[in-house]
Amino acid sequence: MYDFTPLNGLDRSDSSKWELMRKQNPHTGPDIVPLSVADMEFALAPEIRQGLMEYLETVVPGYGNLSPSYYSAVCSWMTKRHNWNIDPQWIVPSNGVVPALFHCVDAFSEPGEGVIIMPPAYPPFYRAVTLNRRKTTVCPLVIRNGRYEMDFELLKTLLDDRNNTLLLFCSPHNPVGRVWEKAELETFSGLCLKSGVTVISDEIHNDLLLDKRPHLVLPEISAELAEKTVVCTAPSKTFNTAGFQTSNIIISNPHLRKKYQEAAQRRSAGVELNIIGAKACELAYTKAEPWLDALLPVLEANRDFTETFIASRIPGIKVFRTEGTYLQWWDCRGLGMDSGDLERFMTEKALLFLDEGYIFGQEGRGFERINLAAPRPILEEALSRLEKAVKGR
Repeated sequence: MYDFTPLNGLDRSDSSKWELMRKQNPHTGPDIVPLSVADMEFALAPEIRQGLMEYLETVVPGYGNLSPSYYSAVCSWMTKRHNWNIDPQWIVPSNGVVPALFHCVDAFSEPGEGVIIMPPAYPPFYRAVTLNRRKTTVCPLVIRNGRYEMDFELLKTLLDDRNNTLLLFCSPHNPVGRVWEKAELETFSGLCLKSGVTVISDEIHNDLLLDKRPHLVLPEISAELAEKTVVCTAPSKTFNTAGFQTSNIIISNPHLRKKYQEAAQRRSAGVELNIIGAKACELAYTKAEPWLDALLPVLEANRDFTETFIASRIPGIKVFRTEGTYLQWWDCRGLGMDSGDLERFMTEKALLFLDEGYIFGQEGRGFERINLAAPRPILEEALSRLEKAVKGR
């Protein structure tokens, strides 16, 4: 019913991912596809494309307001996919989760205060802290039995320091692909409640759940913690609509919501959403669910194929099991290269363009993040190039 085959003939000159690849290695041919930045090498869901075409036949694209149907679509999606009943008043539209992170750090902490993050962490987490003149406080994830976990002992120590007033959380976790379990979230919530810290929960990947794993929205773990939590959501990762720059920041506490809105006003002069992006969000949440349900098995199959290929043919790399997101985290330290050599090897020898682990913090050195949201032939070719390059060493 849906086409997840290569996007032959489509112009990719306006893609930041493709442009980054060309900067890294200007000699790449047209058959090399980058597997880095988190957008998909799949066509837009036909329900969204067709709906936008019909919308543009009738709309007058002036300054716009979000319609009641937009808010209804977001609320209905959260109820259906995440068993989370939200009030439309809780939704604060944003032109992206990354700008929202900057607004949150500005709104809920003061210069010099500590903001806790859990590396390896999405690079804008670091930038949102440092560019707001806050202190980055790291609580690295730990590897136990081949799986990343939160370090609750260290987290408790950091939360006991009253200078640490804000925590940036990621669920599911980017880049390691963990979907946090209920017991983990309950322990996490208990520690946060005891300290009084405000939590920003980046849940942009919350629809991309593999093996039918449940995603638990953080405020649903604790009604008390919900009063101290901001949840960042968007259709962009789920439906490959990042360029529409439409996100929904969900804040149930009216005091926190007001502080966030004031910070957003200061930083962005009250810029409203693009009406085309808003319509794409509404279409995604009301029309394109079958496309998502068809996509998830494709992502699972790509994950399993990549795991098996590397385990059997490139033993110098260890792959962590992706539970959610379409991102996979590789431990490449067994190849015996430092971060700089590893990057050059990937981009010059293997012609493989991934996200280098070091951009996720010190804990990511020697690692790579690969984007699995691509047609299978592209993955097969990329991994074959990697195998050949490794054997060539």
